Parts: sequence; structure tokens; C-alpha cells
Amino acid sequence: MKKASKIVAVLLLAASVSTTAFAEEIPIESAPCNATAEGIEITEALISNELAEVRQGLGFQIAMARAQRIIAEAVINGQTQGYGYAELANIARNSLFQYRDMYLRPDYYEEQNTIVYSMIEDLIQAVAGGKPYDEALDEAYTRIYKCSDPSYEPNIGSAIDMAYLNVPAVDMVKFSRARKFLLEAIPKNE
Repeated sequence: MKKASKIVAVLLLAASVSTTAFAEEIPIESAPCNATAEGIEITEALISNELAEVRQGLGFQIAMARAQRIIAEAVINGQTQGYGYAELANIARNSLFQYRDMYLRPDYYEEQNTIVYSMIEDLIQAVAGGKPYDEALDEAYTRIYKCSDPSYEPNIGSAIDMAYLNVPAVDMVKFSRARKFLLEAIPKNE
């Protein structure tokens, strides 16, 4: 019996080493705005294999079904340090979706990296210098919308029903690139 438990322990150790060797990270810009760093780390540890497979071409639906099962089992078994299914599944869904989109449109992401970076370079430098991230993100979003429709004006603080707002259509990649650059610019001591 002891020999079998030692074999199981060795197999578990080998499995954890092999998954961390090829572990994929959750892109910080894909995480929901209310996600904590700890929740992101837990989700990443649970679904890094699915992220790696999506990066290699696995479809979103299959990867998300696997991630949901893994997360549900971890929550039921008390392995999520108190984090619930909904929070971890939201982090997983967003990251898997972004990985799949990046797989399908890699050239577009590269193009948008260049365009968005040049569009908000001053905001990136301002965040690195201490400007609050939320303020810079609002300005970046406004600039992105204005590129699509120069007459766009944000209705900040208005009591208008969201259905009546005039918001131009913009590909979400532009917003994710803006979040990425601004989040990376936040000084590490914060």
C-alpha cells in the first residue's frame, strides 16, 4: 500500500512540474475589473493547460467546458481559498476568449498594439508617472471611441438610460490593448 501511495505522489509531482513548465498566464487585461490578483492566480493555476491548448488552436467552447468542470470541482473540494465558482469562471472565460481571439487574428492584434500604443502613449507615460489608472483608462476609451466617431462625447454622469446613449461601434481588441498598456505602466510599488 505504501508503494502505491509513493507512486501516486511521484506522478502528482511530475504532473505539476509538467503543467508549470508549459503554463500559460492569464492576460491581465482580460481579467474582469473586480478580479483580485489572488483570484487570477488561482484561476491560472487551474486552467493553464486549457490556455495552452487554446493558444495551439483548441476551440473556445471545448476549452471553456473543461475549465468550468475544473473550476467547479476545485470549488466543491475547497481548493480555491474561498473564491467562488462565478468569479473564477468569469476570469477563465475572459482569458480563454482572448487567447482564442489572439489565435484567430494574430496580425490584427499586432497591428492594434501599434495603433493603440501610439494613440495613448502620453497616458501610458502619465500612469507610469503616477496618474491614476482609472482616469487614464477613461481618457483612453474616449480617444478610441473618437477615432471611430469624431463627434463622440461621453455622457459621464448623465441619468440617461444606457439604451439611449450614442456609443460608436469599436472592436474590443482596441480596449484590451489600452488596458494592457496602462496596467503594465502602473508602478510596481503600488
